[in-house]
This record gives sequence, C-alpha cells and structure tokens, in this order.
Amino acid sequence: MNKLKALFCIIIPIGLAFLFNTKIGSAPPVLKFLNPFIGFWQNAENNHFMFNHKVKIKGAIDNIEIVFDDRMIPHIFAQNDHDLYLAQGYVTAMHRLWQMDFQTRFAAGRISEVVVSEPARESDRYQRRMGMVYGAEKSLKGMMIDPKSKEMILAYTEGINAYIKTLSHSNYPIEYKILDFKPENWTPLKCALLLKQMSAVLAMGSDEFYMTNILKKFGPEITKDLFPDYPYREDPIIPVGTKWNFSPLPVPKTPESFTASQTGAVRTKEKVEGIGSNNWALSGSKTASGFPILANDPHLELSLPSIWYQIQLHAPGVNTYGVSLPGAPGIIIGFNQKIAWGVTNVAADVLDFYQVKFKDSSHNEYWYNNKWNKTTKRIEVIKIRGSKDLIDTVYYTHQGPVVYLQKPNFAKAGNVPVGDALRWIAHDESNELMTFYYLNRGKNYDDYRKALTHYTAPAQNFVFASVDNDIAITPNGKFPLKWKNQGKFILDGTDPAYDWQGWIPAAQNPTVKNPPRGFVSSANQSSTDQTYPYYLNWEFTSYERGKRINDRLGAMNKATMDSIRLMQTDNYSILAQNLLPAVIPMLNADHLNATQKEALSYLSKWNKRYDAQEIGASVFEIWTKRLAFDIWDDEFMVKGVPMRYPSRDRTVEMILKEPTAKWYDNINTSQKETLSDLVNEAFKYSCDSLERRFGPINKDWRWSNVKQTNVPHLAKIPGFGSKVLQIGGAKSTINAISETNGPSWRMVIELGKNPKGHGVYPGGQSGNPGSKFYDNMIDTWASGQLYDLFYMQTPDDESGKIISRLKISK
Repeated sequence: MNKLKALFCIIIPIGLAFLFNTKIGSAPPVLKFLNPFIGFWQNAENNHFMFNHKVKIKGAIDNIEIVFDDRMIPHIFAQNDHDLYLAQGYVTAMHRLWQMDFQTRFAAGRISEVVVSEPARESDRYQRRMGMVYGAEKSLKGMMIDPKSKEMILAYTEGINAYIKTLSHSNYPIEYKILDFKPENWTPLKCALLLKQMSAVLAMGSDEFYMTNILKKFGPEITKDLFPDYPYREDPIIPVGTKWNFSPLPVPKTPESFTASQTGAVRTKEKVEGIGSNNWALSGSKTASGFPILANDPHLELSLPSIWYQIQLHAPGVNTYGVSLPGAPGIIIGFNQKIAWGVTNVAADVLDFYQVKFKDSSHNEYWYNNKWNKTTKRIEVIKIRGSKDLIDTVYYTHQGPVVYLQKPNFAKAGNVPVGDALRWIAHDESNELMTFYYLNRGKNYDDYRKALTHYTAPAQNFVFASVDNDIAITPNGKFPLKWKNQGKFILDGTDPAYDWQGWIPAAQNPTVKNPPRGFVSSANQSSTDQTYPYYLNWEFTSYERGKRINDRLGAMNKATMDSIRLMQTDNYSILAQNLLPAVIPMLNADHLNATQKEALSYLSKWNKRYDAQEIGASVFEIWTKRLAFDIWDDEFMVKGVPMRYPSRDRTVEMILKEPTAKWYDNINTSQKETLSDLVNEAFKYSCDSLERRFGPINKDWRWSNVKQTNVPHLAKIPGFGSKVLQIGGAKSTINAISETNGPSWRMVIELGKNPKGHGVYPGGQSGNPGSKFYDNMIDTWASGQLYDLFYMQTPDDESGKIISRLKISK
C-alpha cells in the first residue's frame, strides 16, 4: 500500500505539471502563463522605454540615433539608407513583433501552426489556394532585382532579427504566451507577404460569380438595367470634362462569344460598403497660408494594435514622416520638406476568374487555344499544431491557380466559383517598395510621377501636393488592357481572346494636375467620366462621400488645418438628403403605433447628420437597409444560386424615378406590393427592431449606441480590445465609421517653408496591452482631434518632446 501511495505521489504531480504546461484548446498553458518570472506578469507596464539605451547590432554600418517622443513615436537619424531601414525594422519589431508575425502567418496560410480549429485550417487552405505565397514569391523576385529595394528589404529584415535575438521567453509579447508559440526569424518573403495581404484586403471583393448567375437567371437586358456600367449619379475623381492628352492604344475587341454562366451553392449577399477612404488636396489659392493642404483618412478594419505604425525616417537625402505598415520598410502615407501624399483604394478590376475545361478528373490537362495544355501543380504543406500535416494540391493554368475543385464550408470562399482559374495582378512580379522609396525622397510633381511608374497593386488613388503649389491626383496601378466589361462576368478559359491583352501605359493612367476648381479629391467613386478611353471597372463605391467632399471643398476659401480636420469628421448624409423627401410622404401615419409616430417625429426633424446622439440616424439606417431587403431579396435569394443585390445607387434611382417598377412586388406573396407598401413595412420594421432591442424610444436609441463602434484586438482576444466608443459617422458620410471599420489614420499636412503635420490613429505605438502606449490615442481619434506630428531636423530638436533615446552602434 505504501508503494502504491508513493507511486500516486509521483504520478499525480507529473500529470498535473504536464497538464498545466500544455496548451489545451484556446487556453494557454496555465503554469507557464502564470509563472511570475516568464509569464504574463512580465508584460505589465514598465518604464524600460523611459531612459537611454545603447545596443550593438553587428550589421550596422555607422552609429544610429533613435529618439522617442511623448507618444513613443520613433524618429530615426541614420547616416545611410542601410542603417535607416535596419533601425526601422528594429524599432518596429520592438513595438509590434507579434502583430507582424501573426499577420504574415495569416497571409501565408500558416495560422494552423499556432491555432487549432477547423476555421483556421480552411483559412490556411484559402490563402494558399488564392496564391498568396505564390504572389509574394513573384513580388520578392521583383524587389530583389533593384539594388535600392534589395537593400531596403534586407536591412529591414536584419533589424527585425536583431531585435528577436534579444528576446527570452519572459519578454515575449503576451500573445505568444496566450497562444503558446515563439517568434521565428523574419525573412524578406514576409515583407512581400504583408504587401500581398494588403492587395487581398483591397481587391478580393470579386463579384463575377454573382454577376454570372444574375446574367443566367435574368438575361442581358435586365442585368444591364439593374447593374449598369456607369452610375445614375456620379462625381468622379478626375473632374468631368478633363481632356486626355494622349493617343490611346487600340482596345481589344469584345469576343463574339461573350456569354458566361455558372452556378454554385453559397448564400446571397447584399453589396455592403466596406473598404473605403478619403483624400484630397487644396491649392494654395483656397487656403489661408497660400500653400496647399493635403488630407487623407484610409478606411480599413480597425484593430489593436493599429494597422499603421508612425515613424520619422531621417538620413542623407531623406527626411520623411508618416505611417508605415508594420513588416514593410519605408513610409506609405506621409510628407517631407517639399511634398505630401496619400492614398485611397481604386477598386480597379484586376482580379478575374476563368472557367477551366479539364480533360479528365486527374486535372493534369486543360483545353486552351484548341489544344490540351499541361497544368502545373503546387503542393501546399499546411502544418497543423499537434497533428499531421495537411497536404493540399493546387493546380495552375497559365491564368493562375484553380482555387477550388470542391466548395468548402467557409464564408470567405462564397464569391469563388468552382473549377475556375484566378487571374490576379497580385500574382505578377512587382516592386511597390520603389514607389515609396521615391515618394519619401520626392521634391516635386515630376518626382511624384516617376514614383508612380513603379507601382503595381493594389491600385490606389495617389493624391499629391507640393510646396511649389502643385496639387494632383492619379488613380494608379498596373491596369490590364481590357475590352469593356471584361471581368464583369466569369470568363471563358479556353479562348485566348478572353485573356488580358497587355497593359494601359502608366503615363495614360487617369490623372489631373492643378484643376481650375482648386482642389483634387477621391472617395472610392468612379475614377473618371465616360470619356476615358480605357476600361478600369464597371462599378465603384457610391458617390455620396465624394459628392459631399467636393461640395464642401468647392465652397471653401482661406482653409486652415482646423477647417480640414473638422471636415474629416463630417457626418452629413447625402443619401438621407436624396431619399428622405421621397420616402417620408409615403408613410401612412394613420397606421403607425405610438412608438412609430414618435420615431417619425424624430426623423422629420432630423438634420440628416449621423451624429452620436441622433435618434433619427438610427431609424433611417435600419429603415433603408430593410427597404433594400424588401425590394430585392425575393428575386435575388435563390437557393443554390449565389447572387447579390443591385447597388445602392441603382436602388435610389429606382425609388426616385420608377415608382411602379415591377421589383417592388414580392413574388412570394399572393398580393401585389407597391413601393409605398415596402416603405411602410420597412419603417415599422426599423422601429420594432429598435424597440425590441432598447425598449420605448429613449436615449438608448441614439446612433452611437446602435452602431457600437469599437476597436477589437487583431486576434479577437477578449479584454484586449477597446471600450465601445460613443461616436457618430456612417459608411455613407465623410466620417465613414461603422462598428469596427473606419478611418484607420487621419492626417492633415500643411505645406510651406516649414511643413506642419497633424495626425492620429485609433490605437497606440505599442503592441503590448500592458503598455500605456497601447491605446492612448483612441480617445483623441474618437473626439475628432489630431496630434501635432513632430517633424524633427536633428536628434536634439527641442520641438520633439523627447522622453527616451536609443543608440545603435556596430
């Protein structure tokens, strides 16, 4: 018996030790996590940034000095380009290592190595099958050809790895401890993967699968009517009437056989306004200073840590400030002594699906150009934590990867047709780093135009201003030369006439410099009017944000930073301005209950602004969404045939101009519904849904409480996100904020003899939730305020409010 007791005394502690040091499901290993010497306690806020540091990095060429201001933003002073980017890699990793690691693992399809779940496996398969690593390898090849970008990416990688070498388990970022894995060495491929992921975020909203099903169900006449090639209302980025001072290339002829249709088995979707952005530049003729003012606020999914990282880079030939992407060298949006620049998404059609005809189930050959051609195979090995590897074979045609041969139960795969090859610009060799290398060092308009020639994807509206009083905007990227609507529907993968037929010359990308109206702007609307000789896409974001921006800039004189800052948080809705006069008279007040009548009273007095406290905004938002559902869902929800709704622009046009359109009748009921019937049903629905959620009309119906804006943690770890922010804004307003999507960086630059920068993002510099610099900028961002950006000239510049220094030597 004593031996048995002794055995239990040995086995039980060993078993418990194993249990508590092993990750089970989503829970971290308990003893490791709670260990006071290496666990999460080590990530609590400390003051190790608050004094001078000195480190040696073997690869450094000369001494480097980095000073940190009172928001922990680094200002790097180096003696050469190599050391500049080495230091950028080092300090970015110091603040954001886990974020960089996690984002590139996600892009590469490697989440299953650290997170065990079926969604993680499907996400990894999706990323591999979309060709993310394949595209990153191609881009890296392009980056390594140019000696400047090669130096950038190698030095940046060297700096990251130098920081990783300083880490022990005790000072790993806390997410490593929760997920129980450790950092791995950075590679140049990870930099390329990060840029590919940005292309995916901004360009993967492909609709040709849905559109092909719509064409098959309704025919070409109805499809053209409900999904027109140019919107009912538009205020394009390049002003109407701009002359094209070039001789266009011949556009490829549309194949006579242009028809396409496929079916599949995923859900219907409403066209939701997601990725967006604003930027504009005012000429000195419209500002108080006489010099241009440039503004930019890219709208992306908000997260902690922030998608952006603020930094100043100073070396011989360059002194630039702005935001970078953690994991890539250089500054993406920013300014220097002479120029400022910013970006918004173009939404160009640079991603197409091609229906492939395979010879047999082996998928070794496909029919193209009247003969059988060999596919190539890419074997994707997906490592699964605690399990055997998942081996996935992806077949490639000359157009790209055949993404799925069988549809998975995975939401992101909803817009991907089965058996189709993906032609995507992000799979091509490219070198976007050189665009930002030259912009960071740019001095004038010619330098801006030179920088843009290096840019491939994701296509961006590059806004520009210079101290020379030039302003410009260019929807820019590498655009395929297409026939009209090539890619609106799934394309025939057997016929060479359906392939991309060359490229629009970079010099012929639409652009405008110093227009007579005194400003340039973009808000993701159509790039041009219909006189532009090339096809970029058939649909862009609805025009309301762009219209409101142009109205305000057109009326503006003697503008200051503060007037531009206030404009960035403008909550006025052009959509409400257009719709309310038409739909409110259709409401039958005699058939409304007390709550609904009170809601109508709020709505009738509403100022059409999505301000935080507005109850009218809440009612209008739910009302219009339900009205679109009532109009379209009965026709466009067909089981097994995924489709999408017509655009908001087309819906508004029909409400205003086609009061007897057949689409108002619900085909699933015996009676014949009218527009008035749907307007009343949708209004009652909006009131009832708010009442069920919040009770009779009270302050809880206010827009900010309905919208519930917050900034979640990147990996959705509970407790690491922000509080709910009581702020206004909506996707159809300049201040385009929804629940977790919005202005990821607000910036206003006043050019002049000494440029003045102002900016903020909803987060902080540090990726450590235990740091006071983790989310210290959120309240400022929520209030619509901006910080002054300390554009320092030397490490001892007194304007910088320096709290810490880091010196790097070789």
